[in-house]
Amino acid sequence: MTMKKAPSTSIPAAACGGGLYLPVLLALFFLALAPGGRAFQQFQPSRCSRRRRVVVSAAMEPGDVSGRTYDLAVIGGGPVGVSAALLAASKGASVVLIDAPRASGALMNEATGEDLSLGGPTGLFSKALRASVKRISVGSLKGMGLRDDSIWNEIVTSCVELASFNARDALRQLDYAGVSYVKGHAAFADSGGPSSLIVTPDSSSGGQLVSGIATLTAKRTLIATGSTPFRPGGIPFDGRRIFDSDSINTLSRLPKSVAITGSGIIAIEFAKIFKNLGSDVTLIIRDSIPRNALMKIGLDKDIAGMLVADLARSGIKVERGAQVKKFNVPRDNDKAPVVLDLEARNGGERPTGAATTIKCDIYLAAVGRKPNTANLNLAAAGIRTDEFGGIVVDSRLRSTARGGNVYAAGDVLGRPFLASTGTAQGFAAVEGMLEEEKKLAVEALEGVEADTMDEHQPSTFEDRYDPKNLASNPFAFPIGVWTSPEAAYYGLSMQQCKELGINAGEGVALYAECLRGLVFSPNGLLKLVFDKDNGQIMGVHICGDDACELIHYGMELVKAERTIDDVLSNLYSAVTFHEMYRIAAMAAVDEAGARKRRAAAGRALTARNSGISQE
Repeated sequence: MTMKKAPSTSIPAAACGGGLYLPVLLALFFLALAPGGRAFQQFQPSRCSRRRRVVVSAAMEPGDVSGRTYDLAVIGGGPVGVSAALLAASKGASVVLIDAPRASGALMNEATGEDLSLGGPTGLFSKALRASVKRISVGSLKGMGLRDDSIWNEIVTSCVELASFNARDALRQLDYAGVSYVKGHAAFADSGGPSSLIVTPDSSSGGQLVSGIATLTAKRTLIATGSTPFRPGGIPFDGRRIFDSDSINTLSRLPKSVAITGSGIIAIEFAKIFKNLGSDVTLIIRDSIPRNALMKIGLDKDIAGMLVADLARSGIKVERGAQVKKFNVPRDNDKAPVVLDLEARNGGERPTGAATTIKCDIYLAAVGRKPNTANLNLAAAGIRTDEFGGIVVDSRLRSTARGGNVYAAGDVLGRPFLASTGTAQGFAAVEGMLEEEKKLAVEALEGVEADTMDEHQPSTFEDRYDPKNLASNPFAFPIGVWTSPEAAYYGLSMQQCKELGINAGEGVALYAECLRGLVFSPNGLLKLVFDKDNGQIMGVHICGDDACELIHYGMELVKAERTIDDVLSNLYSAVTFHEMYRIAAMAAVDEAGARKRRAAAGRALTARNSGISQE
């Protein structure tokens, strides 16, 4: 069978979604813009670049930009907004970035009142928390007799340091590029059309009180306001004992016990984080088969099974086929437990309707996210949203705004809610704006009536980041699950191959089959899914240490239509995780030999663990 070539993709951001990658991304970006660099030679600024510089230590007040006209206004200060603003500024555009304060769940420096969310992805707190847990040995600190509050203060301090570095670096980059950075709430004006924006000040900006409402004009606007947690009805969120995946950032102490509802990436990430912090964790999953819940988000069945098994091995209690029916939250006693009344659903561990209770210090609802489009006054600009609140855009990421000058990118469009795809969409939107601007300029010079681009006109701008196709395209981007162990995948699974009529096979390598894996991460695996008719690799699935890094080599194998024979012909450095690619390819052509190798690896792992226990 001849497979169609996987769609060519090029995502210019770190593709495992989130993390403190932005300083590196921006550093590389501006290195390309240095005099003599390729990107620097591709444009000529249309006007003098001596713009007013932003004070790095604080945002501008809305009044400072009132009455001004900009080539581009970017609404939203996450990685999508910041990266897009920097790209547009590098092309010679005058840019204002308007960033609303994170009123709920912002990662703050309490000593300075500094909002550390600028430039950070959704889930910045979980990324910083996970990194801090790796840097700080909680078990060792407890063994030294440190109290939980002291340990938590140490962890939070580490989180603030990581986030502060990220935010301040973003400010420096904006300052360097000449982007006007304003802290405030932006919305489209009731009059003046889509080009008119109103900016309402925050109660504080850089620690200084501000007043007044600013009105500015933008030839183009990019909406990159991200997403907010989905909050099911009936849950008494209070930011004290009951949290969502944003407000958990305000947690002020190390909880002894945590109950989490959810079966997706966010829920599993936080379950492992709190377990590694020493908390007792209960994960409440509505699905009766936890592995199925993970497979719904695209994980291979074996990878999903490994993550579920790891939850149990870590000591996390999984309440499957259950839902919380009632919350009993103590009003004035933080030491008294929150009591959750659970009801069993069909197929769970208990008979349908059976009741049980769970006691916990805190409860976290991690049941998904939704586009953050509230309070933008989108209707005034003629911008439509879908049933989930996501902004409706065409293949060029252009919204339905009158005049066609408002674009959107990132989580505000809906799935897949990844920083990597959102940043790529932001880049694509800016490139689309510049292309349209160039077209209009040519028309004006030639005396042709200027008009906005028709979506059916040929364009050099590729539509591969169209959200209507992006989330459902397995070749669009890799997925990384930042649990411990990590999980990642790119391309098709065995089930997807079967649905497409592909005669698929798989080659599996255990981490324990290579020396590095045996020592550092013996419980992981790497799987190559391939077409048996021609050997072409159709998908790569990994669970174990550095999975979110290893997946990028697998992505290139799939995109380049490499075969099992190609992998076998390559040499891989010894004592590296990449050796597993060759081991998996060997398993694909010699399953009997693979079974023997896995059995030997299992015996070696047993001997290793026995030796460790005797020590």
